[in-house]
Amino acid sequence: MLKLDEIQMRLLREVADLHTVPEGAYNIRSNSESAGRQSTANIEITPKTDVSGLEVRIKPGTKNESVHIPVVMTKSGLKELVYNDFFIGENADVVIVAGCGIDNCGNQDSEHDGIHRFYVGKNAKVKYVEKHYGSGTGTGKRILNPGTEVYQEEGSSVEMEMVQIKGVDDTSRTTTAELGAGAKLVVRERLMTHGSQKALSTYVVKLNGADSSADIVSRSVARDDSFQTFDAKIVGNAACHGHTECDSIIMDRGRILAVPGLEANDVDAALVHEAAIGKIAGDQIIKLMTLGLTEAEAEEQIINGFLQ
Repeated sequence: MLKLDEIQMRLLREVADLHTVPEGAYNIRSNSESAGRQSTANIEITPKTDVSGLEVRIKPGTKNESVHIPVVMTKSGLKELVYNDFFIGENADVVIVAGCGIDNCGNQDSEHDGIHRFYVGKNAKVKYVEKHYGSGTGTGKRILNPGTEVYQEEGSSVEMEMVQIKGVDDTSRTTTAELGAGAKLVVRERLMTHGSQKALSTYVVKLNGADSSADIVSRSVARDDSFQTFDAKIVGNAACHGHTECDSIIMDRGRILAVPGLEANDVDAALVHEAAIGKIAGDQIIKLMTLGLTEAEAEEQIINGFLQ
């Protein structure tokens, strides 16, 4: 593995909770180059030959193993597009940790666009964690545009944790999924924007198989002059259960747009959407201030608890 500097290691800690080389399979990408790669007996990571990216193949029945594929960028003006495909075998049960951290101290925009495609076999279980983080003192933007495609076979389960809390100037997250019979998808999105940042989250989930289900929940905070859009659509093409929820706090001059979308194409499709946008309740702040916190400290405490 190539030696990473302190800034790159800090980004790895932020997006993948890595303090050293991870155990198991991994590919660490730094400034558009591979800084280290390792496969295991059950998980094979190979670079694509036609475009920039990876193929990750997980053998059927693989249990209690993980794959780390974080990206860090510290060069101003660097832009890249990466395609990563994951093939998860039947009855596997694995954790996949991705994420991207950008430190931009220059005056040019830095951008990482990543397309992740998951092909999940019968009765397989996947937990996918994707964290985004930005830092740096430059005037150039930190831009992240993740695209995620999920194809789930019968009885499979996918849990996705999408986190973006700090430093990303512009992001457009697009997630699509198609579920077979008895498949289950759970998404938990946590997002905070500040300054003049913009964040767009788009979900389109098709419940094609009987007894398939999806539960998509977004919690977000918009501060300063930032703007967010949460656009979630669930399509019920069979007897299924679908739920989307947007729960947001708006502060300062922030703006939030929640766009619900439900399409039922089967008489037994049960679909629900919930949305709530509002400011922090004054009585919550007062209660914490009586315990000795300042108003600013009380706000931060409430936000931190909300985004847990």
